[in-house]
Amino acid sequence: MVFHYVPPFAGQIHQVRTWFRVLALASVSAALSGCTGDLSALDPAGPSAGSIAQLWWVMLWGSVVLFTLVVGLFAATLFRPCFGRGLSQSGWIVWGGLVLPLPVLTALTFYAFSQGEFLLNGGSDKTEDVLEVRAFGSMWQWQFSYPSLPGSRTATDLLHIPAGRTIEIIAESEDVIHSFWVPRLGGKIDAVPGHANRLRIRADQPGRYGGVCSEYCGTGHAGMRFEVQAHTADDFEKAIIGEVAR
Repeated sequence: MVFHYVPPFAGQIHQVRTWFRVLALASVSAALSGCTGDLSALDPAGPSAGSIAQLWWVMLWGSVVLFTLVVGLFAATLFRPCFGRGLSQSGWIVWGGLVLPLPVLTALTFYAFSQGEFLLNGGSDKTEDVLEVRAFGSMWQWQFSYPSLPGSRTATDLLHIPAGRTIEIIAESEDVIHSFWVPRLGGKIDAVPGHANRLRIRADQPGRYGGVCSEYCGTGHAGMRFEVQAHTADDFEKAIIGEVAR
């Protein structure tokens, strides 16, 4: 008769490995599926959107570090039952729950604050010539106008901007709260009735970028989309003239 040695906790080890594989595959699939596309915030085309994408990745890896530390402690107690017995319950709370994650959380907090300051300027110099655009939301469309361009007319669901120039969006609403968002060009800002909120975006290269209302505003919310067309300087003037003449 042949006896096979089965190490202690073999079943638990197999379960932990299985869960790790499932979690890793799910994480990779979710990450890859959301990294591209017209409305992907992880495929930036401007400095503000790039800052947001970079912050997302830093937060992701920070969470991975914290998760690894916690799972490492859990695995140590699972595979070595005597691990940590010299530490009291209050000691585990203080050292494991407070001291252990504190350096990572502190670093992430300061980094997020620095990126927030960058986003307030829209990734541009305060002295830069900024083009103001009025984005007026209503159920269920966006209307855009250019207060600094005399003779311009309102355009519906199509925003023309010059590439390489910072655009300050003045978001307003006539009915309920909407939210202006062009994921590849910048963050989002709420359009609140009776109040004007400001957001800066910029497209590094000419192209077409998708935009959405990211605040549920009623039955037509899903179809409240718009497009941003970034042009060269000359083409932008032509597009504005074409929009006015339409």
